[in-house]
This record gives sequence, structure tokens and C-alpha cells, in this order.
Amino acid sequence: QVQLVESGGGLVQAGGSLRLSCAASGSTFTAYGMGWFRQAPGKEREFVAAISRSGGITSYADSVKGRFTISRDNAKNTMYLQMNSLKPEDTAVYYCAATTFKSTTRLRAEYDYWGQGTHVTVSS
Repeated sequence: QVQLVESGGGLVQAGGSLRLSCAASGSTFTAYGMGWFRQAPGKEREFVAAISRSGGITSYADSVKGRFTISRDNAKNTMYLQMNSLKPEDTAVYYCAATTFKSTTRLRAEYDYWGQGTHVTVSS
């Protein structure tokens, strides 16, 4: 079982940048594919980005492609989400998640472990 803790959220103006971190503990980090999801008020939790166990394969939602970059440092048991050119519609609680799925997956149901979330607010 892995424990996940997100950090790095905050308030930023449109066009700005933030970097989210997800620190993992309690299990072998490289046993898990990882992903970021977000949930805006009144909306369903949606896929943002995913990364394979080695970090060699990534996947992005169309809404963030070209603006967000997912990465991981397996030596530090940490995953990151670099968010650039932020828009007000990126405002949400961002969650990191871990999956035993063998490749990247966009499906929320295939993630086994979740963090508590970190708030991101983008002002216009």
C-alpha cells in the first residue's frame, strides 16, 4: 500500500505557472504508474495526465496538452506536474493517484490509491 501527499497548490494569475508535487511512501514507488486528476466545483473528477512506472511514457488530456508536463523522480519517490500558461478553467482540486496498471491509464477506476488533493486557483 502506498501513501500519497500532494503539495504546491495555490493562487496564481492567468498565464502564470505552478508546480505540483506528489510524495509517495509506504511501498515501492516504481511498482506504480502514476496520474494526476482534478475536480472543479460541481464537476466530475477528470483525468489530467499520467506517467508510466519508468517515466518513459506519458499521456495528457487534450485540455492541458502543451501546457502541463508530468514527470517523476524515482530516486525521490516523487511525481510532479509542471503547469504553465494557466487558465481560470484550470481551477480545481488536483489529486495524484497510483495504479498497478502496467502502462498509463486515463481511467479513474484503475487507480488504487489517492492523495487528499491540493487546491489550485487561477484568477483572471
